[in-house]
Amino acid sequence: MKPPPATVLVVDGANVVGARPDGWWKDRAGAALRLHEQLMTADVPHEVVVLVLEGAAKGGVRPGRDAHVRTVHAKGVGDDAIVAEAKAASEAGSRVSVVTADRILMGRVERYGATVMSPTWLLGEIAP
Repeated sequence: MKPPPATVLVVDGANVVGARPDGWWKDRAGAALRLHEQLMTADVPHEVVVLVLEGAAKGGVRPGRDAHVRTVHAKGVGDDAIVAEAKAASEAGSRVSVVTADRILMGRVERYGATVMSPTWLLGEIAP
């Protein structure tokens, strides 16, 4: 018997971090680490969380899995990695949500059946 499809949340790390004017631009790696830590303890309605990081933010969190959070380091453009993650999860039969405010990215992931959630929604879910 096949297990029910997982619920996967793909997080545009740059977009979520950039939604809070808290000085993240001074320490992108530190901001990524704080987001990762918040995702580790958040009670989001998803079984798997994929945090996609790019650029200097990659220095804050190593790639790989920590419990239900998997961190992906984009090899190039973060948006391409986010689309690839959404596509792979969708093709595996998972229900996929993507957190971003990027309108072009929204269209790209919706092609794979992803639901788009706003950074504001996620920040409300992970706030201490």
